[in-house]
Amino acid sequence: MANFFTDNQDIQFLFDYFDLKDIAALQERETPNGDADYAPRSVDDAIDNYRNVLKIVGEISGNVLAKNAETVDAEGNALNADQTVTLHPLVQKNLDQMKRADLQGFTLPRKYGGINCPTLVYTMATEIVARGDCSFMNMFGLQGIAETIYAFASDEIKDEYLPKFARGEVTGAMVLTEPDAGSDLQAVRLRADQDENGNWVLNGVKRFITNGCGEVLLVLARSEPQISDGRGLSLFVCDRGPTVKVRHLENKLGIHGSPTCELVFTNTPCRLIGERQRGLITYVMALMNGARLGIAAQSLGVAEAAQRLARDYANSREQFGAPIEHLPAVAEMVVDMRVRIEAARALCYETARVCDYENNINRLLERNADALSADEKKSFKQRARTIKKLNAMLTPMSKYYCSETSISVSTDAIQVLGGSGYMKDYAAERYYRDARITSIYEGTSQLQVVAAIRGLTSGVYNTYLEEFEAKEYGDEALDALKARLITAHAKLNDAIAFARDKGAAYVELRARKIVDVGVAILIGHYLLGQAAKNARKKKVADYFIVKALSDSAASLATIQNGSTHVLDDYLEFVGPVSELE
Repeated sequence: MANFFTDNQDIQFLFDYFDLKDIAALQERETPNGDADYAPRSVDDAIDNYRNVLKIVGEISGNVLAKNAETVDAEGNALNADQTVTLHPLVQKNLDQMKRADLQGFTLPRKYGGINCPTLVYTMATEIVARGDCSFMNMFGLQGIAETIYAFASDEIKDEYLPKFARGEVTGAMVLTEPDAGSDLQAVRLRADQDENGNWVLNGVKRFITNGCGEVLLVLARSEPQISDGRGLSLFVCDRGPTVKVRHLENKLGIHGSPTCELVFTNTPCRLIGERQRGLITYVMALMNGARLGIAAQSLGVAEAAQRLARDYANSREQFGAPIEHLPAVAEMVVDMRVRIEAARALCYETARVCDYENNINRLLERNADALSADEKKSFKQRARTIKKLNAMLTPMSKYYCSETSISVSTDAIQVLGGSGYMKDYAAERYYRDARITSIYEGTSQLQVVAAIRGLTSGVYNTYLEEFEAKEYGDEALDALKARLITAHAKLNDAIAFARDKGAAYVELRARKIVDVGVAILIGHYLLGQAAKNARKKKVADYFIVKALSDSAASLATIQNGSTHVLDDYLEFVGPVSELE
């Protein structure tokens, strides 16, 4: 029996490496159990529960999701004549397996029937699911809909919807983008109007909606028609019903098991989540941060699947009298793939850990503030502000780096398999097709860079690195690597200063290079921490840091070359726009 948790030594290492006791203690303290009789007896019991849950996820992913994935990819879902969607029978089977295992309320409090796992464990589970079937992760990962309802909705709405999510009776969708409002959500036009009795209805069109055929829809809509920007938007919840039609199912490159819908709302009854005018500014930003971390984990899962396929093929495929993994060029590709996945995983899981602290501290301040002394309240508020700024940097970094890793690893997997990788006889081409979306949805890589650069130029990054740079490992090799990272950090600050002197447009032009170097240095420190606990990780840290700093030298040179051709001579380079016939 395959198990995608127990066969992954790196995830198991990280499960033990992170301080889950601290996270579990906060998680159990700040979430209500209600009448649930399955709450853990202690922190250690909670951690045992987390491990057992991941074993169940690993078994379902290895023995159900992975076995169904090829057929689901080939056949997809169906749009019916009445503008509803029928899921592929194997997609429904996957959902039923998750439902029977009580995994659809993964992060919800036990009060509502959930299993109250922290974000870090949920992130591990999301990666494991995506390794089995990248497209199915979009259904499993949309539990963020329930989290948003829990965080911001009224008690009446929570009591109605959250038990349904926990029981696996419903799935959800984030209904945000429109034909003319993709990345620019401030341009949303779908209207939310209120009648004389205070009831809300929705009218308009949404596009590119992942699982738009789900039963519960969180919809971003313009509640204040006189306000044209993001301040005029509110968030609503509605049920899928006869007033919501799926006008179109997108015909996509990959993730065929995940229905992507164009939705038409016609006087659809809905209810307001939280307060008016905070839909984009507060609620959707929180929802999207969680979704971006989910895409980072999804990226890791498909990359893991692609790398394992490539390694197995390189071991079994013989050319010139030996397995091709004995060829240095192939061996280097396979090692690069493995190390980059572990580097990306280190960043993604650390970001999830920070999310847990932010979420639980915010819950503490919201629900138990009266029980805190003035000094405690002040201390927690300061920690909340610091962690919020840190998370605002780490989340886009994770989404950016993990998705780009997924694409590069799946591309290299095809290369290792050669002609076979290009054929549908192997899953390599499916992994590439599935991976390709990860750098696009929930904010493109370019937008993640725009978000991440703020932390690098505002002092958040420098402050965060102080604790890593002050560590003493008591190991000559690790301390030498740390010294190299410190030197690279100083050079990065010099490059940032150079770019800022040339103006905001130049900083934006070089933002990707700046973020690339910043991420490499940060991951280097994460891997050093792991290396202090594990002999194999010393080799991983050395390989990654030496290679990453070599690549960073070229990026730093580009940042400081001062060239503004792209800004000044764009039209001369690209020429006129082609006339369409």
